[in-house]
Amino acid sequence: METKTKFERLGLFDAKVPRYTSYPTAPHFSDRVGSDQMQAWIKAVPAGGQISLYIHIPFCRRLCWFCACRTQGTATAAPVAAYLETLFAEIDMLARTLPPGVRLNRMHWGGGTPTLLTPDMIAGLAGKIAGVLPFTPGAEFSVEIDPNEIDGPRVDALVAAGMTRASIGVQDFDPDIQAVIGRDQSFEITAQAVERLRDAGVHSLNADILFGLPHQTPERITDSVSKLLSLGPDRVALYGYAHVPWMARRQSLIPSDALPTPAERLNLFEIARKLFTWDGYEEVGIDHFAVPSDSLAKAQAAGQLKRNFQGYTDDQNDTLIGLGASSISRFPQGYAQNNPATSRYATAVRDGVFATAKGHAFQGDDLLRAAIIERIMCDFEVSAQDFGAQADQARALMRTAAQAFDETLILQNDTLIIPPASRALTRLVARHFDDYTVEEGRHASAI
Repeated sequence: METKTKFERLGLFDAKVPRYTSYPTAPHFSDRVGSDQMQAWIKAVPAGGQISLYIHIPFCRRLCWFCACRTQGTATAAPVAAYLETLFAEIDMLARTLPPGVRLNRMHWGGGTPTLLTPDMIAGLAGKIAGVLPFTPGAEFSVEIDPNEIDGPRVDALVAAGMTRASIGVQDFDPDIQAVIGRDQSFEITAQAVERLRDAGVHSLNADILFGLPHQTPERITDSVSKLLSLGPDRVALYGYAHVPWMARRQSLIPSDALPTPAERLNLFEIARKLFTWDGYEEVGIDHFAVPSDSLAKAQAAGQLKRNFQGYTDDQNDTLIGLGASSISRFPQGYAQNNPATSRYATAVRDGVFATAKGHAFQGDDLLRAAIIERIMCDFEVSAQDFGAQADQARALMRTAAQAFDETLILQNDTLIIPPASRALTRLVARHFDDYTVEEGRHASAI
């Protein structure tokens, strides 16, 4: 009760804050970054270096109501085939722009539903990329998998293309909750997908599950997490459902009066967290869990955990290039995002220019604040001594944060620490270091 009172006093249950998968966050991107800037940043990638690649497939057979991603429904393969032609042209443009000898160390296919692609499409896309960017030894290739849209031939095509990690969306196994959020996916179908992947030799498996869904109760989330644990994922993302119907209109189909309160959301998270840790999973950051042998758990133990647009990662590359509509790239110089409208993205690529619609070039103390926020989100602590010539500025920022959170944070020997009992406040603490205006109407609950 004392902890709940403390959280209430600090505004946790009322706050709406970013997830801080980037800094500055995407709402602060502007059209001052365009295709010319994107081209210059790609050309600045070191020759012979390595990069990460994100491929966005913005199509789904059906649109889940809970989802706020940039997607569109399709009942036929025709728009997907046309989109792939544009994607191939963008890959060719990337090949002409990159310095010689650049190789691919990480690749992720997201969406949408990448497994909507036919086996021939999967092979064609993978082959096109390999012809431009060969993998480095030990490279990781991960793909988001919809259990409703995966079969043996697709799994075989992905494995032949080099997939090393599969990421399965679960959300919740309760059929009543699934009906309310527009996501029909039985435990049996999910288990069958996992078995297919394991039998095909995919030994690294991620799963996403949500808390804070409508009609979700302690009993229901306990049942869903227990079923997920029986499938033995190597890594789990326990995301809070972000109810933002003003941004994702399909979410207006979800009854807001059936959503748990912020205090109830926190309780649902704690129940799930305990179930994962009791089963031997390591806590990673604010909302991920991994078996001790997983690379994410190892990265956290080594102080090498990172954060990007997919959440927590052990990817150490400085450059992540996003291809496809709405994809975001990160360079040492800033961020660049492709046009989210598929038609406008395609028009730009057909005209022979990168489809960059907006972004942000780092300026002022952006990189300092970004580094502080990342370490807080990843390690729950940050030391001013890690910032060299900017140590005094970092120290001052940390001092004001410790004062603002009144005995819930620890400032010791130039190190700011969020103790375990206060980790629910992590995103609020990160916001304290955000020098841009945080418009709460653009973000979801801090829980």
